[in-house]
Amino acid sequence: MHDNRIELMKYRLEMSKERLKSSRLLLDAGCYKDSIGRSYYAMFTAVRALLAVDGQDFSKHAGVIAYFQKEYIKTGKIEKQYSKYISQAFQIRNNTDYGDFFVVSKQDAQEQYEKAEEFLGVIETYLSNDNRI
Repeated sequence: MHDNRIELMKYRLEMSKERLKSSRLLLDAGCYKDSIGRSYYAMFTAVRALLAVDGQDFSKHAGVIAYFQKEYIKTGKIEKQYSKYISQAFQIRNNTDYGDFFVVSKQDAQEQYEKAEEFLGVIETYLSNDNRI
């Protein structure tokens, strides 16, 4: 495997962790919509770490998510519930970013943060079990 793929994967994992940390800071500061956005991007960037290993990438979020579902969920490499996590997070993030008057509670943001934290852990475990990191 090309070394730059591994380096890119590690970089994206670090970016995912940074986005998760930002989500926590925003959640604690009462910025719930922005926290949800960072939680989504933590998951999205973790998926892109997987894609880096595969030498894949897509210009649209839907392409990244579809590839993840096809190559990792449907094959059983990653449990099915994580497909729901990222799909729901994508929709909620779209609503918070683009929907007028979309209300987000502290509980909503906390739930998304916890899902993102779990999701990132699953991706890291998969990559370490696969001897990628």
